[in-house]
Amino acid sequence: MPIDATAPYDDQNIFAKILRGEIPNKTVYEDAFALAFHDINPQAPHHILVIPKGPYVSWDDFSASASDAEIAGFVRAVGKVAREAGFVEPGYRLLANVGMDAHQEVPHLHVHIFAGRKLGPMLAHD
Repeated sequence: MPIDATAPYDDQNIFAKILRGEIPNKTVYEDAFALAFHDINPQAPHHILVIPKGPYVSWDDFSASASDAEIAGFVRAVGKVAREAGFVEPGYRLLANVGMDAHQEVPHLHVHIFAGRKLGPMLAHD
């Protein structure tokens, strides 16, 4: 169910529980700013989620509230995950849903990395 990206951070969301070690995951990468792991419901042959370690509801919340170090560290982590997975040469897609219309389902910023096949255009043409 889509969430309101303007609501306060809910520390009981699934990604907060993963960060606390309460829910297992298949970690791909971790540093001081980010955790990357395989999506449990992959939408492409390779589907990795990257989440910041701080309590940010959405990209909007993160870009407005995170420190410069957190922003730089998170963005660098996304790039490092893609490079280390070998996605750069064939290509990959990044996606961050924000709010109801975009169908954001977890109230914790997360970036999807999709790769492993031709992904086609982003939006269907009318």
